[in-house]
Amino acid sequence: MKKLNTSPISGMQELLPREQAAFDRYKNEIQEVFRQHGFLNIETPTIERAEILFAKAGGETEKQIYRVVKTEEASEGADEALRFDHTVPLARYVVEHENDLTFPFKVTQGGRNFRGERAQRGRFREFYQFDIDVIGREKLAAAYDAEVILTLSEAYDRLGLSGKLIRVSNRKILTGLLEELNLQEVAGEVFRVIDRAEKVTPEKTREALEKLEIGTEKIETVLAFIEIAGARTAVMKRLREFGFGNEKFLEGVAELEEVLEILETQGIAEAVQADMKIVRGLDYYTGTVFETILPEHREVGSIGGGGRYENLVGLYSDRVMPGVGGSIGLTRLFFVMRELGMIKEQSEAPVELAIVPCSEAENEFCFQLAKKLRADGSNVDLVLSEKKLGDKLKYAATVAKAGIVIGENEVRGGEILVKDFTTGEKRPL
Repeated sequence: MKKLNTSPISGMQELLPREQAAFDRYKNEIQEVFRQHGFLNIETPTIERAEILFAKAGGETEKQIYRVVKTEEASEGADEALRFDHTVPLARYVVEHENDLTFPFKVTQGGRNFRGERAQRGRFREFYQFDIDVIGREKLAAAYDAEVILTLSEAYDRLGLSGKLIRVSNRKILTGLLEELNLQEVAGEVFRVIDRAEKVTPEKTREALEKLEIGTEKIETVLAFIEIAGARTAVMKRLREFGFGNEKFLEGVAELEEVLEILETQGIAEAVQADMKIVRGLDYYTGTVFETILPEHREVGSIGGGGRYENLVGLYSDRVMPGVGGSIGLTRLFFVMRELGMIKEQSEAPVELAIVPCSEAENEFCFQLAKKLRADGSNVDLVLSEKKLGDKLKYAATVAKAGIVIGENEVRGGEILVKDFTTGEKRPL
């Protein structure tokens, strides 16, 4: 019989139970921070109509969408695809349920997303992502951009990532700069070149701009622009030194300054910097954009990001509904934390207590004891194998933090002792 390849598909994360327990703990920590900031939890389907996803994917992401191949029996109906993020499905959700929602709608989602990009170190094709979004009707204050960034920053702190760097920009600034240079016709191509600038050499970026045939002087202006990064005061000074009177450019600068000022007043200035290389690849972003990296591990790329979208629902509804959102890519983040040795929970057993009956005669008592302990909030493993007592205890010490052995004496009402498998100490139950 031919043996099948049992390894997971490239780009898919698969964890052992103790690692999964740590992963689940981080999921809960993130969701708790979002809940504390007033974000309401929802879930949207993993599979959407392809027309919904392709309507707003754009750029490289459109090439990475997984389409669903259906069997002959299931071939009827809409063309379908796997979601690549939570934001586009959220836009559909808001349009569908608008009359039942309260605005601004503060919402969070968590779950698996899929992108068919080339799998590499720290980059996955199936990944867990946790989003927060604020959707408004007609208008949405720029202060919400700062609130989203602050909430995500607190979530990173809760996970112990004090060395993070949140890089913030505003797409209106680059849009206005290109308008000032009369480069509107190649704006999309320039955005894509800048979005890839950190993945290639400076020479490659220059070559890519030269292929657009926009002239040496304009190339130098764009290259000088994307090198602007740093603290608010210094960046604002350099941007204004361009002397542009373009309305879009000035609007973007003002919005960026407002967001950065709020973040400064909230005490996270050291973890934030303005950076004109941040444009985000998804075409639906229109204003504030940001990405979070770990400076000591830049090769992994961003571990989260997001931005402002003024009219993401535009293809699904005539109503203007601006929004801002951000996400944490937990799969990539967990990979980095594991490499840094930050996943301390790996050394701990995921089960609190294992109950070990000496023989089948004690099984009924053990079932009742386990039921009572579970009702009191403990997670309990009942060891029912037919192995010798020593082997059952070895198993219990592997999967649980502590154990209870039940023999005839304990069943008759004798004292029940709990053994801590780490210290060897025993205490009464």
